[in-house]
Amino acid sequence: MKKFRSFLRFLLGLLVIASLAGCAASKHYESTGEYIDDSVLTTKVKTSILGDSKLKVLQIDVETFKGIVQLSGFVDSQEAAERAVDLARKVRGVKQVNNSLIVK
Repeated sequence: MKKFRSFLRFLLGLLVIASLAGCAASKHYESTGEYIDDSVLTTKVKTSILGDSKLKVLQIDVETFKGIVQLSGFVDSQEAAERAVDLARKVRGVKQVNNSLIVK
């Protein structure tokens, strides 16, 4: 009986370690908290762009990974691209903005 309890404790410990390791972030993967934070940043950037009458939010895609925002899609002018980047940079929590917007 004593060995069985020790074995169960060992298995429980392994389970805890495995589940915590699954939540850890790495260079290419986000933790659950980072994913949620990035989702909030993406929403804030989209809202900022949507609130600007000079930009068409449906033409600009926003993705965030570990605080780095990627803007892609099409804009009507270089000024619109610069405006979108500027709005994204002003969002609190954004570490960097990568501009992949294409002027059509």
